[in-house]
Amino acid sequence: MPTILQDYLPIIVFMGLSIFITLLLILPPIFIAPKNPDSEKLSPYECGFDPFDDARSKFDIRFYLVAILFIIFDLEVAFLFPWAVVFGDIGFFGFFSMMFFLAILTIGFIYEWKKGALEWD
Repeated sequence: MPTILQDYLPIIVFMGLSIFITLLLILPPIFIAPKNPDSEKLSPYECGFDPFDDARSKFDIRFYLVAILFIIFDLEVAFLFPWAVVFGDIGFFGFFSMMFFLAILTIGFIYEWKKGALEWD
């Protein structure tokens, strides 16, 4: 067996085992579980009331702005943790790169603030 295959053999075994366990856990309920939905099971549960309008209707801009706000802070946290771990090794270039990234996110936050996404009347 070539050496490259020997290097990847543990990964292939791990992937095969994980696929096997996944199929072992997913397939039996598909075939065994009863399939008799009733009206309670099919009723809307996320918002608490039946849909009353077309799904393509316009939403208030604040919903989109809140989504943008979530993405801003989600990205910030997702990149700040690894950056903080290697902060001592990256030097000034890494520091100023992160400050530039945070400045861009701050501009997005200021845009949200000016649009009134943080004010719910």
